[in-house]
Amino acid sequence: MTIVRRPSPLGEFVSLRQAMDRLFEDSFFRPSSSSLGGDGSAAVPLDITNAPDALIVEAALPGMRPEDVDITIESGTLTIRAESRTERQETDGEMLVNEIRHGSASRSVALPSGLEPDKAAATFEHGILHLSIPRAEAVKPRQIRISPTTDGRSTNVSTTTADSGPSSGEGEA
Repeated sequence: MTIVRRPSPLGEFVSLRQAMDRLFEDSFFRPSSSSLGGDGSAAVPLDITNAPDALIVEAALPGMRPEDVDITIESGTLTIRAESRTERQETDGEMLVNEIRHGSASRSVALPSGLEPDKAAATFEHGILHLSIPRAEAVKPRQIRISPTTDGRSTNVSTTTADSGPSSGEGEA
């Protein structure tokens, strides 16, 4: 009697373990082009919040020091660059795992109009850069309230901005 082996129809499917191994190897050890900046450096992850009185930018720069970070705003574009200048000590022995990134990282984003970059403030704490770029007074949202008079006609108009208290002016409504 002859035994004939036929290929299994499931033989072409990859095992779950092989698929997970490939996923982790591809995404962690071989960075994809989407995680690289335009100049080949790593991209800086950002959170940008559009607050009423300012644009708030938070950038994750783990392992960087404040003196390693360069922030520029030019022609409506914010650019954050950082370069790790950590010296590596050579040791006797074979490197088994090498996952800590060293080198440069950068990110550029277009900013909305109506900001005052000259008044921007930046802080750096625990590897997170916090940048606040205030809005110009002319573009801040204003709320206009009408206050009634004793005879039922409205004559006082008060205006408030996000930063200041009410200011009153005279006018007919």
